[in-house]
Amino acid sequence: MKAVLRVMIYLILFVIVVGGTGAAGFINTMNAGMSIYDKTAPSLTNVQVPEYDAEKPTVAVLLANEVTEVFDFLVPYEMFAMTGAYNVYGVAPDRSIKSLTGGLDVVPHYSFDEMDAMLGKSPDIIVIPFMPILDDHKYAPVREWIQKHSSVNTTLLTICNGAENLADTGLLNGKSAATHWGDINRLIKKYPEVQWVKDQRYVPQGNIVSSAGLTSGIDATLYVISQQLGDTAARTVAEHMNYPSYDYVQNPYMKPFQAGLSDITYVMNNAYQWNKVKAGVLLYNGADELDLSAAFDTYAASGTTTTLTVSSSNEVIVTKHGLNLVARYQTRDVPKLAKMIVVGADAETTAAEDIKQWNNSGHSSKLLYLHRDQSDRFAMDAAFEDLAAQEDVRTAQFAAKRLEYRAADHLKLKGSSFSYEAFGIPVVLGILSLLIAWFIDRRFISRKQRRA
Repeated sequence: MKAVLRVMIYLILFVIVVGGTGAAGFINTMNAGMSIYDKTAPSLTNVQVPEYDAEKPTVAVLLANEVTEVFDFLVPYEMFAMTGAYNVYGVAPDRSIKSLTGGLDVVPHYSFDEMDAMLGKSPDIIVIPFMPILDDHKYAPVREWIQKHSSVNTTLLTICNGAENLADTGLLNGKSAATHWGDINRLIKKYPEVQWVKDQRYVPQGNIVSSAGLTSGIDATLYVISQQLGDTAARTVAEHMNYPSYDYVQNPYMKPFQAGLSDITYVMNNAYQWNKVKAGVLLYNGADELDLSAAFDTYAASGTTTTLTVSSSNEVIVTKHGLNLVARYQTRDVPKLAKMIVVGADAETTAAEDIKQWNNSGHSSKLLYLHRDQSDRFAMDAAFEDLAAQEDVRTAQFAAKRLEYRAADHLKLKGSSFSYEAFGIPVVLGILSLLIAWFIDRRFISRKQRRA
């Protein structure tokens, strides 16, 4: 009995110390990545809205009341806007500031009611990013608006786990759909009425097009553009983005990713990398949406980095294609940063005044021009490579896998082979738990045995 008691004590303490600490760290990291805007908002009375042209089809890219996946929102928004053939708007239940994962915040162009009143009909395309349903009451308006505009005349385009949001409406029942490789098995159990597809980058089903993980949304968006505007228009968008995988637009079949032992890096980073790198991301007028996504959906989503948005003044920032952003910090009040990320191949010209103000502010943080000399490459490539140098190669490899990036074999990843901190801390905690168990054993169990 005493031998069994000893084993139980050692196991229980190991689970409590190592597992409990890791679980707390993981939850804390996840919550930080889904933080909601809580600053003093700038004046929103003069927010710019792209001009509406009744001759063009309208694309509504959805934003939830709580949080929306940053890549899923920014990238299809930019791609449709790049064509010049659509009215493209960020639309939400109301016009208050909405948050994207990683800490980027957006002012919607229209509320649902405002868009309905302006159009007098359903949008031609509704883009459904992944919007975690954290509070059903706050999320309900999104569900109801999608259901309201589900006619065959509206194309419903889901990006990544946005398929879960569409499945939640019941509109995917009896249909085939794709989603992120890391969530598909969970969704098979949760929504058995949907025929989930694992080996396609995107799945067209009538007026619904669903995409697999994140960058698969590029293929799905290009597919929709090619169907409506022609292959030449879609190829032009892909070329402007330097997107390397256009072949999937014509043939979406792929070898599916599977969760593997190497993916433990992601879990360990989230759970045990306590010393997160604090990186600023400079917001400036004219910033490219895909370039911004490269910062927020690579660093922040890796579990290693906290990203903070910074601008020169507390005013609305307008991106290259008319999105309205709000920074959580200004140059004068931002906390100490490990580095300041400046996105965009032309940033040193486009953001010259903002950069000058930062340099004159007395901050010692290193300026990282993420896309300097990278104008001929896909925007995510530079972020993956810098993440490998900042952290380790395995972290960067999983970042590419998480984004379902199929051109990762040409990345130049240089850095440590794995994270010493993320793997070292649980080892130290494990030793500490064993020492505590040994002390309890010696102090209480062995002592009683000696007395007996």
